[in-house]
Amino acid sequence: MHLPTLFISHGSPMTALEPGAAGAYWATLGAHIDVTFGRPRAILVMSAHSLTREPVLLGAAQHDTVHDFGGFPQALYALRYDAPGAPALAAEVANTLQAAQQPVHLLPDGGLDHGIWIPLRAMYPNADIPVLPLAWPPMWSPERLFALGQALAPLRRQGVLIVGSGAITHNLRLWAGGRGAVDQAEHPECAAFRQWFEDRCTASEWPRLFDYRRQAPHAVHMHPTDEHLLPFYLAAGAGVEGDDLRQAPGVRTHASVTWGHLGMDVYAFGAQAASLRQT
Repeated sequence: MHLPTLFISHGSPMTALEPGAAGAYWATLGAHIDVTFGRPRAILVMSAHSLTREPVLLGAAQHDTVHDFGGFPQALYALRYDAPGAPALAAEVANTLQAAQQPVHLLPDGGLDHGIWIPLRAMYPNADIPVLPLAWPPMWSPERLFALGQALAPLRRQGVLIVGSGAITHNLRLWAGGRGAVDQAEHPECAAFRQWFEDRCTASEWPRLFDYRRQAPHAVHMHPTDEHLLPFYLAAGAGVEGDDLRQAPGVRTHASVTWGHLGMDVYAFGAQAASLRQT
């Protein structure tokens, strides 16, 4: 059975200390995947915090935890998720991308940014599954990133869990006057954008999703820059079954919001994606 692919909204780094509803879902997600699909051989992650001019595989044998943020409680910097790397898989993925005529670079470097280690620490707390970060170009269009994801799709048959880590909404300028309460009421603009995305995904309306910046309500307000949303398209492309995008829905498996405007939604893609929906 092919593994589904995931888009995870990783939220604020504080989610590692204050997991909330999303963290509670992540804590069940790894075990659910293991039972339903089998334990992943490795996890390939494309994070909004690992950006390059062309795709770059970080093929280190061991990854250290990167605390790539500032101004948070000291307890957050004490958390670690040092996971094994996947050098052999990195070489396989490089060959796969080259065969699909995608540019790719393979480096022996490592390190897991917080978009990777915070959700994985909840999903697989023992840090015993090899992790392969794939840095990607944020200047590529949604269509081109979707195609890059499609080139990765064969890995699903080989037991590789493919994850895009970003945020369904991400406008940190809304914190300019202070963060307020983590459970404050959701901004109407955030709710409208999130609902539009779920509706378009359910209907497999990919031309509209690719053009989200013009068509989605409050798109620029929710994403002044779009690097946190673009991993959605990488994960979606990797989860496509066949060539007919009209039959390639995305399934929102978890929905919640923190701080009133930071969406924590999780999407799954693939034939069995609905099995991961939170009940």
